[in-house]
Amino acid sequence: MRPIINALLMFSLLVIMGLKANAADESPTVNVVPYAVELSTIMEYKGGDYLWFHPRVSPLPGQGKDGQSAAIMTFQKHLFLSDYYSGLSYKTTYDGGKTWSAINTPAELAWVDAGKGIKVSPADMTPGWHAATETVLNVGAEVRYSSEGKQLADIKRAHQTTYSVYDPKTEMWSKLKRVEMPLDDKFDVARSACAQWVALDDGTVLLPFYYATSQEVPHSVTVAQFSFDGKDLTYLRHGNEMDLDVVRGLVEPSLIKFQDTFYLTIRNDERAYVTSSKDGLNFAPFKPWTFEDGEDLGSYNTQQHWAVSPAGGLFLCYTRRGANNDHLFRHRAPLFIAQVNPHTLQVIRKTEKVLVPERGATLGNFGVVRVGGETWVTVSEGIFTDAARASQATGATFLARIIWGQL
Repeated sequence: MRPIINALLMFSLLVIMGLKANAADESPTVNVVPYAVELSTIMEYKGGDYLWFHPRVSPLPGQGKDGQSAAIMTFQKHLFLSDYYSGLSYKTTYDGGKTWSAINTPAELAWVDAGKGIKVSPADMTPGWHAATETVLNVGAEVRYSSEGKQLADIKRAHQTTYSVYDPKTEMWSKLKRVEMPLDDKFDVARSACAQWVALDDGTVLLPFYYATSQEVPHSVTVAQFSFDGKDLTYLRHGNEMDLDVVRGLVEPSLIKFQDTFYLTIRNDERAYVTSSKDGLNFAPFKPWTFEDGEDLGSYNTQQHWAVSPAGGLFLCYTRRGANNDHLFRHRAPLFIAQVNPHTLQVIRKTEKVLVPERGATLGNFGVVRVGGETWVTVSEGIFTDAARASQATGATFLARIIWGQL
């Protein structure tokens, strides 16, 4: 009898050990990646007639001086009406961000006169390096404005996506072009705006979109794949369609590839969401962003963006409630970064640091990009209230450099 009991005990022990091993396989331990943040100011403007806004960077590989990193940053004027923006300007650096060029405002990126006082402008642009063609592809919203600066929906497909291409060899930009989406009415509003996107090894590009039949209905999100030859984006296909019937629905998604998986973070008026995919097109059901203890992250109605460490860590950059910031519009400062558990899609609270401090202005419209061995986060202070104008904010455009491997 005893051999049978011993055998049963041994079998039970093996089962328990197997269950524990399976549980560990399902959620492996995440190695916390050390990092430090160095903050500098690229430019400042507090003249009251506009603010510099939407600063986002692309690396220029191989263009730097003496082995240093080179990069180009595009940005534009916020003209103090809701989402009223000028055309694009840009600066370049060839010494790792220590010094920047004067402001350049090329005619190719300016407002386009559509007649009857209507101007068409690029906005919410995100530049990125396209290695296969050795160009910078800059993608964002195409916006129609009245002479008073109001956004218009006066024609079919007024709210679409635009792009321009920068050639670092000639230092020239192409004229703005529209991204042509399928003729289905559901894409009458279709924007890849304020969005991190991914260039694949085969040269095709994955652009995350938010879309709808009109601005008056909740938006949906999908990721679309395009061919790109250095001049033209051509639609190939799009993945599964994600919906949420809450206020404006799902908007401003950002995409990253980390190891062998794609991750998508999504903005909603009430909270932020996250999901993942193996092919970058077809995503699992999305879920709210939380810390590892299950508490809501507290980011809402504001974009979030990704960062990836060379040492193998996935990070999220975001704003949130609960940071002594109830006085700020949508709690849009300070700007945070923290490591993400890629297996549970949760933020590791103990890794959270402030990227850019709160000085009385908002910091909700920002960019994140890998430049050399560092990650650069760029953001401009939004000074839109009397309290912000009276604060220590200076209309600064900040560069927060994430130095991996340091504390």
